[in-house]
Order: sequence, then structure tokens, then C-alpha cells
Amino acid sequence: MSRTVVFYRTNDGKCPVQEFLDSLPGKVAQKVTWVLNLLEDLEVIPSSYFKKMAGADDIWECRIQFGSNAYRIFCFPSGDSVIVLTHGLIKKTQKTPQREIEKAEAYRRDYLQRRFKK
Repeated sequence: MSRTVVFYRTNDGKCPVQEFLDSLPGKVAQKVTWVLNLLEDLEVIPSSYFKKMAGADDIWECRIQFGSNAYRIFCFPSGDSVIVLTHGLIKKTQKTPQREIEKAEAYRRDYLQRRFKK
């Protein structure tokens, strides 16, 4: 089984996850790309790289560790084989900020609404 990773775009064409990726240093971006390839290629993704957010509405986080920094990319499944990436952040504390989870949930609702309107 393979999955397809797609980037969420807002109604006005912005792509928050692309903006996040573009802001990363080269080596970090390479590691992020490697982890995203795992999402596409592996049947079972180790939870060190991919984990469901507790208490969130079907929001997952793609986890990337580079040096002493933790990077997170929020995403959600769409159908059986698509993972939609919403946005990312550099994690500064143990706990993921609630507003970031809420932003991912809002992006997910928007995506699903627009997808089913077509």
C-alpha cells in the first residue's frame, strides 16, 4: 500500500506547509523530505515519525528530530491513501500548542468541505 502526500491550500491559494518547508535550512529540509517519503512508502509508520494527536479531531503529526530541534508537520488522512499536510512548526516545549492543533483542525474542515462541494 502506498500513500500520497499532498499539501493543503487555503481557499485563496496559500500553502502554509510549503511556506514552512521553504523556511527550513537545507539539511533539515532534507530530513523532512526523507520522513515524508516514509509516509508514502511504509505500510506501518513508526510512531517516532508519525503519531495521532491526543484529543484532536483526526489530526496527526509528522515528527522530525534534527539536532536538538523538534519539527512538527500537522496532517490528516483523506480517504484511504492520501495524507494532507497542513502546516508546520518548530516545537519549543513538551506540549504542542493547542492553537496549532485547532489551526490544523480548521484546515481539515475547510479541506473536506471544499473537497466535497466539487
